[in-house]
Amino acid sequence: MLSTLSTLSALSALRAGLLMLPLVTLAEDLPDPLAAGWEGKSVCECLHRDEQLRILRCSFPPGIGHERHFHPPHVGYVLEGGRMKITDALGTRVQDIPSAITFANPEGIEWHEAVNVGDQTARYLMIEAAADGEAALSCQSDKTDH
Repeated sequence: MLSTLSTLSALSALRAGLLMLPLVTLAEDLPDPLAAGWEGKSVCECLHRDEQLRILRCSFPPGIGHERHFHPPHVGYVLEGGRMKITDALGTRVQDIPSAITFANPEGIEWHEAVNVGDQTARYLMIEAAADGEAALSCQSDKTDH
């Protein structure tokens, strides 16, 4: 868990391009968080995109998840916490995620998937950095950029 000060430092580093890493090992054939959905429906929406950052809001009502996807380097904020079943390279676990916390993955996430196994909707903001030498990931998921 990060303090507000370290989260602001991580956001500053993302914007300054200090945490931009190539996604070659992350992306492979997996969708990014915006393109990944659940049973054919989107769970994330793009709130902002510029040359350095993309900001997503992802919502997971009970029983809804996020299919396997990768993440570029990012900082996150939990708007509304919940109980998530998370599967990644380390295995599967159920994790209670409190509201109003921040987290950072400066190297990105190679892959994971999750489903809300709780009884309340979980919502997150994801602030992603562009890869070194590339523009930030698009605000589209096989749709027109907005």
